[in-house]
Amino acid sequence: MKTSSIQFNIELDERNLPERMQWEASDAGMQGPTPCKALMLSVWDPNEHNTLKIDLWTKDMLVDDMKIFFHQTLLGMASMLERSINEERMAGDMRDFCDYFAEKMGIVNNSSKTQP
Repeated sequence: MKTSSIQFNIELDERNLPERMQWEASDAGMQGPTPCKALMLSVWDPNEHNTLKIDLWTKDMLVDDMKIFFHQTLLGMASMLERSINEERMAGDMRDFCDYFAEKMGIVNNSSKTQP
């Protein structure tokens, strides 16, 4: 059996707010830790039937980049829903919402950057 790992390193300020973040994954072909500005991690706890979440972003994460990050995350969730349980119709509804979200957040012109 193969083992793979993903690691996040978070540098915090005196108020425990993220200053810098890096991540690396053993199977990603990365050359050491790679900087990131935000992360959303969801983990399913089968015993509690509950989702455990970690949402972090650095103080210098740009608002426009956060909007695109949310948009891409929502699109990724729609794709995962379709791939994992074959929910094509609901995934399509989510993608429709993503279009609405992009329009309302003013990132429509950045559509080439918003695809996951």
